Amino acid sequence: MLKKIIIFLLMGAPLFPGFFPSSVRSRIVSVNGNRAVIDRPFPVNGMSGIVIHDFGKGRSVVSAIAVQSSSSKVKLRKGDLLGADNLPGPSKTAVVGDRVIGGYLYDNVLLIAPNAKTYASITTSSRKHWIHPDLFAAYLGREGDSSINRKNLAGFAKEAQVGLVYIVGRDRAVLLDPISGHVVARKSYTPKGSESRYPFYMRFNRFRSGFFGGSAGDYYKEVEALLQ
Repeated sequence: MLKKIIIFLLMGAPLFPGFFPSSVRSRIVSVNGNRAVIDRPFPVNGMSGIVIHDFGKGRSVVSAIAVQSSSSKVKLRKGDLLGADNLPGPSKTAVVGDRVIGGYLYDNVLLIAPNAKTYASITTSSRKHWIHPDLFAAYLGREGDSSINRKNLAGFAKEAQVGLVYIVGRDRAVLLDPISGHVVARKSYTPKGSESRYPFYMRFNRFRSGFFGGSAGDYYKEVEALLQ
């Protein structure tokens, strides 16, 4: 009996990986317009992925972005996560048999944190490729944005190949998929220390348009909408 329980737990392990959802490889089994059914569901609804169309002889192209709406069911839209939307591809977003990778780039994570202690604590405790928030700050300065929102996170994610945004709140943390705009994981979390930088922790004291640095704003109010 114990052996059967252990086997069951091992079989279920990929679907329960902890805070970070696991990437999943699947195939499309049916297509109806901009909706499709895949043979292996993503672990969490709201996860995004890519659809890969094979042309044979080792040739393939990313033909669409897939976002799971319910178990095994995904919504499709033209484009990819590689910044190459203008390259020629198949006329249809997806066909039966196309490969799907859910959680593509989920190992590339941008952390939005209130201070250096929290940032260091999280980045040293998880084996991920951490995209430094300095790069996101530079992106905001270039775009002329003074606050964080789902739109500029999605734009930066595509440019910097970010799969997840880890956002720390006052008493919780979430993982936001910037491509789908959905929160795909939540947990209780207490930041380290009482300091908070506005609009988020970065190594710049002041930046281009004067948006950043100092305490002219509340970090926790800044990220509240992203935690929902």
